[in-house]
Amino acid sequence: MMKNKNILWQQTLVNKSERNLRSSHNSVLLWLTGFSGAGKSTLAHAIERRLYERNCATFVLDGDNVRHGLCSDLGFSQQDREENIRRVGEMAKLFVEAGVITITAFISPYIADRERVRSILPVGEFIEIYCRCPLEVCEERDVKGLYEKARKGLIADFTGISSPYEPPVNPEITVDTGTDDLDKCVGKVLEYLLQHQII
Repeated sequence: MMKNKNILWQQTLVNKSERNLRSSHNSVLLWLTGFSGAGKSTLAHAIERRLYERNCATFVLDGDNVRHGLCSDLGFSQQDREENIRRVGEMAKLFVEAGVITITAFISPYIADRERVRSILPVGEFIEIYCRCPLEVCEERDVKGLYEKARKGLIADFTGISSPYEPPVNPEITVDTGTDDLDKCVGKVLEYLLQHQII
């Protein structure tokens, strides 16, 4: 994207390190990715609850919620999916700069899109969490009836059916949301954050 030369980045008088010091934790982006029905939103909100109970500054950016406002003009073509993730990445970067542990729950099916978000954050602040769950399990959980509609051809460009999903090659964390219970998955994420002195 071309950047307008007349727009300059405004430096703040309060920096991220100062915000992190006040919060007593580092701010990072926890990027959950996986099929629809893999449990991303459920896990994201459970992680947030546990971090909130530890007095951490947190916020969840959920795929459906973002499409109600910021990305309501976008569809599900590959081009629109790329733009959706680009916008979310830029927004998440601002949250991290504000000292917030930011948690996203997006299918984000393309490796290149996820890596683009990683590239705009300092090293170590993008933590990719792969919610690994077999497609058949996701279909069994299909509370919205989306897989059924996709298999009938009623929904175009549906990830896992008529559109690809590229699993992470080397995610920081892999949680088996198809077999492990929610507490175990949350515990694995918190263990990582503690080991890396984020919290």
